[in-house]
Amino acid sequence: MRAGLIQMRSGVSTEANLEAADTLIRKAVSDGAQFVATPETTHLVQKDADRLFETMRTPEDDPAIPFFASLARELGITLLIGSLALKVGDRRAVNRSHLFGSDGCIIATYDKIHMFDVGLGKGETYSESTNYRPGDEAVLADVPGARLGLTICYDVRFPYLYRRLAQVGAEIFTVPAAFTRPTGKAHWNTLLRARAIETGSYVLAPAQGGQHEDGRKTWGHSLIVGPWGEVVAGLDHDEPGCLIADVEIGKVASARKRIPSLEHDRRFTGPS
Repeated sequence: MRAGLIQMRSGVSTEANLEAADTLIRKAVSDGAQFVATPETTHLVQKDADRLFETMRTPEDDPAIPFFASLARELGITLLIGSLALKVGDRRAVNRSHLFGSDGCIIATYDKIHMFDVGLGKGETYSESTNYRPGDEAVLADVPGARLGLTICYDVRFPYLYRRLAQVGAEIFTVPAAFTRPTGKAHWNTLLRARAIETGSYVLAPAQGGQHEDGRKTWGHSLIVGPWGEVVAGLDHDEPGCLIADVEIGKVASARKRIPSLEHDRRFTGPS
C-alpha cells in the first residue's frame, strides 16, 4: 500500500482550508498514494473559542464531510481526514477523525479520547476539555490490505491505547496531529517511534505545521515509522506538503514474531 500524508497549515477559513487540502490530496494521489491521511483539525484552526463556535458546524451541516466524501469517491482512494472540529451542543465540540472508503462512504469515525490540558510554561497553556467532549471508544477499522487503529495527537502519550488496539488486530496507527513546537521538538519523533516499537506496527503521523492565522505555532515534521521503529520517511520542515512512502504490511507480522511482547501480558499486584 502506498501511503500519502498531507502536511498543512490550516487557518480560520473552512473554505480556504478545504481548497488547500484538495490540492495536496490530489498531489499525493498523482504520486501514487492509495491511502491518504490529513492532519488534526484539517478544516479549521482557531484558538479563540468565541470565533471557533461561530465558525464551527454540526456533523449534519459541516461542508467538509460531503466535500471529502466526494473527493475520495472521485479519486478512488481511502481517505482519512485526521480530524474535524464539530459542534455537538451549546459550547461543546468533538475532535473527530473520518475515514472514507473509495466509494465515498464513511468507514469509521473516531472521537479523540485524551484531552490536551497542559501548561507548557512561558504563558503557553491549553485546556482542550473546556470546549471539547472526549471520546470514550477505541476504534479499529479495515481498509484494503490492512487494519487501522485510529488515534489523534495527544493520544500518542498513552501507550495502553495502542497496545489494546494492536492486540485486537491493528497493524497501522494513524496519529494526525497539531503538535506544539516545544513538545514537537522534544518528543514528536521519540513518541511515534516508541508506539511503533512497542506494538510492532506502522505509525502514520500527518501534521499541522508553521505559524497559523490565529497565532498558533505547530511543529510539522510529518512522519512514517515502520514496525521495527525505523523512520520510513519524514519531512524535515513545517511547510505544507506531501509525504509518500510504501507500507509493507508483511513487516508487521515479522516484527511481532521476532519480539512477541503483545502476547506476554501478566497480571500483577502493587501500589494502589
